[in-house]
Amino acid sequence: MNTNPNTSLNQFIKQSKPWYKKGSLLIISIGLLFLFIGILTSIKPAYRLSSNTINEWTRQIDGASFLYFMGMENRLFEEAFPESKDPLSVSNLMFQMATSLKPNDPRTLLGRELPGFDAYNGKIIVAGEGTDYTNLPIESAAPLDVVLEDREAKMPEEEVEQPPEQSNDTNGQPTTGDRNVVFLYTTHNRESFLPHLPEGTSKDEAYHSEVNISKVSNRLASSLKSQGIGSQVDHTDFMNVLNQKGWEYWQSYTASKPIVEEALATNKNIQYIFDIHRDSQGKEETTTTIDGKSYARFFFIVGSDNPDNETNLKLATDLHNKLNEMYPGISRGVKTQGGSGFNGVYNQDLSDQSVIVEIGGVENNMKELYRSADALAKVFSEYYWQAEKVQGNP
Repeated sequence: MNTNPNTSLNQFIKQSKPWYKKGSLLIISIGLLFLFIGILTSIKPAYRLSSNTINEWTRQIDGASFLYFMGMENRLFEEAFPESKDPLSVSNLMFQMATSLKPNDPRTLLGRELPGFDAYNGKIIVAGEGTDYTNLPIESAAPLDVVLEDREAKMPEEEVEQPPEQSNDTNGQPTTGDRNVVFLYTTHNRESFLPHLPEGTSKDEAYHSEVNISKVSNRLASSLKSQGIGSQVDHTDFMNVLNQKGWEYWQSYTASKPIVEEALATNKNIQYIFDIHRDSQGKEETTTTIDGKSYARFFFIVGSDNPDNETNLKLATDLHNKLNEMYPGISRGVKTQGGSGFNGVYNQDLSDQSVIVEIGGVENNMKELYRSADALAKVFSEYYWQAEKVQGNP
């Protein structure tokens, strides 16, 4: 029998080492966990992981890739994998997620390097007069500090025309009564117009807190009312919301989505939703002359990353066609937009009767913009009452 106390002590230490190791690993793991939680809760909201961030990542991945992964667990999904698709390359998938570049699509690289090349992420559905891929609408994307900068602005009286008066003939004109069936909002609410800003202001600086696209939205609401159609107008300053939350300009649609959701939840009468914008293209693209009067032109945009956008596209196409029937050349067309660098849904997943309406551009004045808002109200009223008649609604 070994009675050496040193030997017994050595054996005890050897037997205890695994426990010391496990205890140390546990303490270190807990420390790292608290450190990770601290980082997540202390970083700026714009850089936190959110459903929007995850959506941006996964939107870069081909849908067939998800079928491939699900097929690894359930072979039934393998039957749905498109025959035209090559087997998934994990290395290519990781490369796409890390860089947002697609090896088989040069637009994902050149679109960032060549000015205007990212327009090819969109698809022209209906081309109006003079419309091609060289003059599609340009979405404003200025740094938030530029958008929020204080500037002078002017609204000359001669630029303002009175909206049409509502007919007093209640028997001859249909009306929605006290129901507001159209919801109007402006995600890029500070988009302004150079004719109303100080001389020397560049297109990239054409933003103002008051003299902006929201005035066109208000005018459209007044014109719709004159046509007997009640509308609800949102006046949220989404640029201020972005600033308060520490978000970036590209997150504008994330900021505006809760407003649309709230409107739909509190007003069950809403049937149509229009997000009013202005283009960043010059006046030669965004203006037309009809019967001697100058009008701001329209462009309708539907999100291509919204999988259920068929009805949205039909609405946009119908309005484009009817506008050009009554006001030849006033609508530039309809396009879908999505892909890397774009929202691609534009809150249109909340309603199948929702579109982005670009009215005019950065060089149009309020007289032209208001005139076009009145035209849209007139055309939409005919569209609306015809749809009501077809559906058998009073």
